[in-house]
Amino acid sequence: MYIELKNVNKIYPNGFHAVHHFNLEIEKGEFVVFVGPSGCGKSTTLRMIAGLENISSGEFLINGERANEKSPRDREVAMVFQSYALYPQMTVYDNIAFGLTLQGVDEDVIEERVNKTAKILGLTDYLDRLPRALSGGQRQRVAIGRALIRKVGIFLMDEPLSNLDAKQRVTMRSEIAQIHQETGATTIYVTHDQTEAMTLADRIVVMKDGYIQQVGTPYELYFKPANVFVAGFIGEPPMNFVRGTVQDGCILFGDSRIDLKPVRQDAAALEGKEVVFGFRPEAVVLREQEKAARVDGLVELTEMLGDNTNVYITCGEQHAILKVDSHDTPETDQPMTFYIPAESMYLFDGETEQVL
Repeated sequence: MYIELKNVNKIYPNGFHAVHHFNLEIEKGEFVVFVGPSGCGKSTTLRMIAGLENISSGEFLINGERANEKSPRDREVAMVFQSYALYPQMTVYDNIAFGLTLQGVDEDVIEERVNKTAKILGLTDYLDRLPRALSGGQRQRVAIGRALIRKVGIFLMDEPLSNLDAKQRVTMRSEIAQIHQETGATTIYVTHDQTEAMTLADRIVVMKDGYIQQVGTPYELYFKPANVFVAGFIGEPPMNFVRGTVQDGCILFGDSRIDLKPVRQDAAALEGKEVVFGFRPEAVVLREQEKAARVDGLVELTEMLGDNTNVYITCGEQHAILKVDSHDTPETDQPMTFYIPAESMYLFDGETEQVL
């Protein structure tokens, strides 16, 4: 089912502007994730799509037809919330079947669809149990099953995994991906967890303060961030940033400098400009190579994680995290030289924070 939001705004009666000029097209069968920090407007946007919040201005279209005034029922959407919202006195079977029972669907049809949904979700052996006898992950699957059984074209999920522990979240992520693959439903998923966004999405919408910062595939957001916010939000550990001024083809910060001339043909054109220099922790190399910027620092702390080590360094007053092979773990309180290859360097405008 094709969805389009055209210049959508949400302004509350107290004047708070929660969502600004939201424009997005979602293709049929696509899995789109809204991601951003708390209060960025992602859940509000999802609720406008669901019909639980009024749209202050702009247009919301489903299959090319205006849906602003349609009730949630008429929009053919199913929503899974952060809380499982299961009926504690009902069995798993009855919880999944509840929506169909309200619609007066024939019992034989309900039984067939509940069994089919339970099989997809791995709940066949739990249909006669009450919610309190299930784990958090199983309860969330029941909540998803209740949405799935309605056979609607659009699934909306609002932080469905935030109540689960780390291990359950990993398991449920793969299950949600598999469910989407089997059903092919258009899915919009809200989370503040960038790992969930990167692993689940066909495309990601990064939001901040009610504005879209960038829309793209996980690859595009990771390797081609549009601004400092996106670059720092996507990736773990986050991208390192150094603020400085370009002088004689070098970025000066404190007593340190990074020579841009070997890696940027436009270094001369940036003369005198304030910039933000960025590089990802895993992008560094420890051996000198052509077209790479050299950086000297002091090792503050190391975290050995098994296959790699996080190395915390200082360069003057600037701090950075490097991710190196565990066999290359340096000693603390020792100087360290590393190199940033040209293809792994990012430059952003110091004023607008947009990519250069």
